[in-house]
Amino acid sequence: MDEVHHLLAGNYREQRASMNLLKYLANDLQMSVVLVGTADAVVALQTDAQMSSRFPPTELPRWGESDEFRRFLHAFEGLLPLKKPSLLAQRDKVEFVLAATVGITGAIAQLLTHAAELAIRDGTERVGLTHLEHVALVTA
Repeated sequence: MDEVHHLLAGNYREQRASMNLLKYLANDLQMSVVLVGTADAVVALQTDAQMSSRFPPTELPRWGESDEFRRFLHAFEGLLPLKKPSLLAQRDKVEFVLAATVGITGAIAQLLTHAAELAIRDGTERVGLTHLEHVALVTA
C-alpha cells in the first residue's frame, strides 16, 4: 500500500480506523502487506506498537550508476507498453535518468512512464533521450 504517510492527515479516530484496517488485512485475510511511504509513514506506524513491530522500516537507497541499475532499467522497459525497444540501459540514458531523478525509485518510474506516454503520442513507440529530456523539463 502506497503513501502510508497520509495516515497522519486524519484525526486520531481516522488514524485508528486506518490502522485497524491494515491489521485486518494482514491478519484475518492472511494477506502479505507491504507499506510504502515517506519518513512520515514510519512516524505514523510508530503510534501503534503492534503496527511498528509488524512493519519494521526499511529504507530504499538511491540508485547509482551500476550494473544493477541498468538491469532495473531494462526490466522496467519490459513493462512499458511500447512496440520498439528503448534501450534504457544505454550510458546516455542511464546518466540522464540518474541526474534527473537523483536516483529516487519513484521519480525514475514517473520519468520513464511519462516519457513512454510521450513516445506513444508522437508515434515513435520507443523512449529516446529527447523524450526523457522533455519530460524532465516539463516536470521540473
